[in-house]
Parts: sequence; structure tokens; C-alpha cells
Amino acid sequence: MTQDSSAPDGAASAHIDSTVPHSARIWNYWLGGKDNYPVDHAAGDAFREVFAGITDLARGSRAFLGRAVRHLAGEAGVRQFLDIGTGLPTVDNTHEIAQRVAPEARIVYVDNDPLVLVHARVLLTSTPEGRTDYVDADLHDPAAVLREASRTLDLTQPVALTLMQVSGHIADYDEARGIVGTLMAALPSGSYLAFNDSVDTNKANAEATRLYNESGAAPYHLRSPAQLAAFFEGLELLAPGVVPIDDWRPDPGAARPAGDVIALGGVARKP
Repeated sequence: MTQDSSAPDGAASAHIDSTVPHSARIWNYWLGGKDNYPVDHAAGDAFREVFAGITDLARGSRAFLGRAVRHLAGEAGVRQFLDIGTGLPTVDNTHEIAQRVAPEARIVYVDNDPLVLVHARVLLTSTPEGRTDYVDADLHDPAAVLREASRTLDLTQPVALTLMQVSGHIADYDEARGIVGTLMAALPSGSYLAFNDSVDTNKANAEATRLYNESGAAPYHLRSPAQLAAFFEGLELLAPGVVPIDDWRPDPGAARPAGDVIALGGVARKP
């Protein structure tokens, strides 16, 4: 297929190589979006042939984000969100969820992908009472992320940092832990970390990921359950803790995909 005709002007020429699979476009494909190309379909389908649960993972991660943001904007009273690893905008983005609860909420999205940048600047709008902004920055440079985010967010007031299926893009585990630690250290008491990522214990996912990493797309690195839980060290975990993403405060009547655990997630408060 070609670029979606409803895509923002200029998106089709924003440093897009339609001959190489692209992680954000593949994720968009798994979510049922239209901003993807045949090469992304091929890579996504090849992954799904080895690990059929990848669609459940993509949609489960999105649903986990929604539940976490609704809680944070609602019961927790958070009015500022720092969403790193935005990906291509789809339905129910962070600002839409937060501003339905609190129209005055401010949201900063962070990504370093030129394709995401074009879409985000056009589609990630805000309520009149609140504000939504996009930062073109790399997670490997948390100081730059914080500096740019501070143009929109008041970093002396609580902020919810969301990292959904993002830390695996950082190959070195200690570096990934250090980056999250640096970001949380810069946020005040009462801030939150909402985080989920994939575990390495699902054999089909591990094999599909290995093959995916050989496809030319940006490689992804799975972690052990203990490694993922350690991202929350020093923070106060909200119940039910670090659990399979579909088990984190599920909506009434929500179905849980059968099979082994694919990803773990949690929400925690900075004391």
C-alpha cells in the first residue's frame, strides 16, 4: 500500500525509506493503523508467523497506557505527562486520555524519528485549557529531553513519565536503567513512572525478536522479569505491582489473552 491519503502534508517525504522496515510503522501496522508500507507488512507478518501474540502485545500495551493515564490524571491528580517514545499517533493518545479527565493537562511527547515528528506536530493537538507539545530528542540524551520538556512542563511540579515498549531500544541494560533513573531523579516528589516492556521468557517472542533484529529494522532487546521490575527500584509501586500488562487494573469484563506472559508493567510514585 502507499502512504495513507489522510496523512499530514509532507509526511510522505519526511526522510521516509519505504524499502526498509521501520519499527514505528510496523507497530502501527500491528495496531491496525494505515501509516505503513508493504515492507513493514512483510516484516510484521514474518514476526507474527513466529509469534502470533505480537498483535495482542501491541494492543495490550496501548490499553495499559490508557488505564495508567486515566488513573494518573484522575485519582492521582497528575496534570503533566512526559511521554517518551511516542510512536506514530493512533487512537487514544496520551493527551486525549489525560485531557478527557483533566482538560488543563499538559503533555510533552518525545521521539527522535522524523516520520513520527511530522505526524505528531499535525495530529497531536490539545484542548484550549491545556497544552500539547512534541520534542525531537533522543532517549539516550536524557538531559536534552528534560531541557526541551521544561519549555512546556513545570518540572518543579509532579510529572508522570510514561515509557511503553521503549527501553528495549537501548541495547545496554545498565544504560537503560541509568537513563530512567536520571529522568526520575530530575522530577519532584509525587511524580510517577508508568512503564511496560517485553520479557525474554516467552520463547516464541524471543525467536521472533531475534529474526526481526536481522531484518534491518531498529533492533529490540528483551529483558528478564527481574530486570524489568528493577526499573521501579526506589519508587512506591501502586497495586497490583509489576504484573502482566493485561492484569494491571483491567477494565471490567476485559478478556485476558491466553498463553505465556509477554510483557510486564506497573505504575509507581516517587516518594
